[in-house]
Amino acid sequence: ESLLDQIESGKLVPGQRLAPERELSQTLGVNRVTLRQALQLLETQGLLIRRQGHGTHIAEPKIERQAGKLFSFTRGMERRGYKPGAKVIVFNERPVEASIAKHLKLRVSAPVYEIHRLRFVNKEPVLLEQFTIPVQRFPKLDQHDLAHRSMFEVMEKEYGIVVSQARTSLEPVTATDYEAKLFGIETGSPLMLELRLSFDKDNQPVEYGKDLYRGNRFRFVTDMASLEL
Repeated sequence: ESLLDQIESGKLVPGQRLAPERELSQTLGVNRVTLRQALQLLETQGLLIRRQGHGTHIAEPKIERQAGKLFSFTRGMERRGYKPGAKVIVFNERPVEASIAKHLKLRVSAPVYEIHRLRFVNKEPVLLEQFTIPVQRFPKLDQHDLAHRSMFEVMEKEYGIVVSQARTSLEPVTATDYEAKLFGIETGSPLMLELRLSFDKDNQPVEYGKDLYRGNRFRFVTDMASLEL
């Protein structure tokens, strides 16, 4: 609680290195076992970063994301003063499986693009986007620069399709070996999974997304309406 108060009050600032454990335990008046438990808890909450041989540092503040609104990562990060980036990890054309075909209103085995794109904030990987997109609506999508352009922008400017709404859900998950390697974090670290089905202005599905946000870099918020009885 003492460390948390110092972080929230700004006495400890992002990037600042904490004193060594021996000195810190004396300052806070706790034994080192208790201190290590506290540090582990604060690290799990995304408030501290501990690296072997580099000590413990105060983490950057979490990026807030509105949970109930469509979100363009590129424009959203630029508005917040960050430098966004992207790297295409997977780009495949394959037959769609039955579970996703149902969401996209496609026949089973219809061709779709499977795209995995790693997103960066100030060169730090923070989000793994995983799209499934119908080939019939977006032919030759591989000819467009998805490493430097917003997916929604490409849909609108190159294909005349505007994403106007989406159905989303959020659930906490833990990082697999694949995801942990891409993010540079430990396997089992907390992530937030956003499942998304996007629709055009005619209410036709255009994209099925499974996005994974690093739990220590993002916070999802929503505005509360009046109480429903």
